[in-house]
Amino acid sequence: MGTVNYADLAHQIVDRVGGEGNIATGTHCATRLRLTLKDAAKADTAAVQKLPGVITVMQAGGQYQIVVGNNVPKVYEELTRFTKLGSDDASAPTDAPKGNLLNRFIQLISAIIQPILWPLAGAGLFKAFLSLATNLHWLDPTSTTYAILNASSDAIFYFLPIFLALTAAKRFRANTVTAMAIAGALVYPAVVELASATGPVTFFGLPVVMMSYTSSVIPIIIAVWLQGYLERFLGKVLPDAIRNFTTPLITLVVMVPLVLLTVGPLTTYAAKGISAGVNAVFVFAPWLGGAILGGFWQVFVLFGLHWGFVPVMMNDLATQGHTLLGGPLVAAVSAQAAATLAVFLRSHSAKRREVAGPAALSGLLAGITEPAIYGVNLPLKLPFYFGIAGGAVGGAIAAAGGSANDAFVMPSLLSLPAYMNVGNFTLQLIGTAVAIVIAFALTLAFGPREEKDAEAQESAAETGTPVAASTGDAIVTAPVAGTSVPLAEINDKVFASGAMGQGLGILPADGRVVAPVSGTVIAATKTGHAFGIKSDDGVEVLVHIGIDTVQMKGEGFTSQVTRGQRVEQGDVLALVDLDAIQRAGFDPTVVTIVTNSASLGTVDAVTGRTLAAGDPALLIMAGAPEPVNA
Repeated sequence: MGTVNYADLAHQIVDRVGGEGNIATGTHCATRLRLTLKDAAKADTAAVQKLPGVITVMQAGGQYQIVVGNNVPKVYEELTRFTKLGSDDASAPTDAPKGNLLNRFIQLISAIIQPILWPLAGAGLFKAFLSLATNLHWLDPTSTTYAILNASSDAIFYFLPIFLALTAAKRFRANTVTAMAIAGALVYPAVVELASATGPVTFFGLPVVMMSYTSSVIPIIIAVWLQGYLERFLGKVLPDAIRNFTTPLITLVVMVPLVLLTVGPLTTYAAKGISAGVNAVFVFAPWLGGAILGGFWQVFVLFGLHWGFVPVMMNDLATQGHTLLGGPLVAAVSAQAAATLAVFLRSHSAKRREVAGPAALSGLLAGITEPAIYGVNLPLKLPFYFGIAGGAVGGAIAAAGGSANDAFVMPSLLSLPAYMNVGNFTLQLIGTAVAIVIAFALTLAFGPREEKDAEAQESAAETGTPVAASTGDAIVTAPVAGTSVPLAEINDKVFASGAMGQGLGILPADGRVVAPVSGTVIAATKTGHAFGIKSDDGVEVLVHIGIDTVQMKGEGFTSQVTRGQRVEQGDVLALVDLDAIQRAGFDPTVVTIVTNSASLGTVDAVTGRTLAAGDPALLIMAGAPEPVNA
């Protein structure tokens, strides 16, 4: 698979979803670019899915989600270079689609948590390994070395409200620095000490119910939401001469006491109530809760619903130091990754194995399963189901032992140290192992065994000699000079799948495209980018110049033939401006397909070669191939 140009990909995504004007908000998660479109009907989903580097596209949680994989931050970074997405003024417009309450909640949590997800995950893994080091007596927890390392790993969690204030302010169109100042007041040392004060705490005589806001989530989000309304009101009523400094002054004077008096206690108690309700299942029937969450976690990921659990988990970590909801997740993630690994070993498709290998490692070691789900398991169906089965059984075992993580981590094999201190760690390991074995064994035994793709058809090209010539055989020549590539490597899922027939692609060295066979032109597009020819011996050949170049509407293409015209092999079909194709952002690969190859016999492609126009490229054999001298 070729290297993806992320700058080009970002531009093409924006163009194909209706332009920047159609994007209300944009963010990204571990593997997905998440866009909120003003009008989803303007998006050309089929075109987006064909872009090199895009695994699939789905719409869920009120978002248009483009699955890219682990390199999605690179795409988002490029996207923010030429759009307002990610900037301070990239606030959520009022004309963005609202959706139902659940979708809006999931979208909100996703937008606020996503920018700090990877630092949280990295710091959480840091804490897990630090805990492992102390449990194994490699590090003295009373030493100054431990104090420094612990501060490095714990700071982002202790001061979490400040980080959330930054991301929430962008979401709610509030001043980011003022929001961080409000959060800073909540975790200010003197205020933190008031939470453990023995005497009453009052504010101008009003009683204040104090609690610790370190590591808290919901209070600051609600506070910044209210801050946005207050600032917009002040912006309307304050005189221009004093607005810039009096707005933050009044906001701080109002919001900090308001949060301590009302918002903080109310939201904290509400969060504790929700957490208690969810955790009740794990208390009364832990195996059932583990089976449900372990089995359906990847389904939740599929629809983006897993973000609804994040506030509950983070609240658990802040209030009780661990979260039972995390116990079954290592089994859930590892099972899907194990099923993908089995596909890698079982499939005969080189293209599928190329995706499955890295995706399996990403799931097992990093806890990122979207490439495995969308690129492998879900298209094949059975591996996805087997992963669910393994996750359910393994999750039930882990939860039965009361397993929980005491740090925010991405569930994976590398994050297992975060599960050592709560519950039965042995059952966590057994549950994870059982999940892996079930998913791997079922997929290996009963999963689909795909046929070989274009990679298996390169034997003729390896010797550099054409294959030919028993009765009924035919040769299709290269329609353009350039480097030949296997059909499976073409950046178009339809062509690459072989659904239209067998063939190859050529990265053109010039813009002179000629007839690959002698026969009749049976199709000639007005845009000059595609031609169909039926040869004298019945071979039907499609020559398609560039990927998605129909969108250029003929610009840069000069057709030389018309439908019904007789052509000889080597006659010019079209003259093409390759620079124009590249300037327009399209792939110039010339695709040559034998559209009736299924009825002709074996089609061998000469790939990995530098060909001149007219050189043998596709070798069609009705019987067994016989090598002949070139």
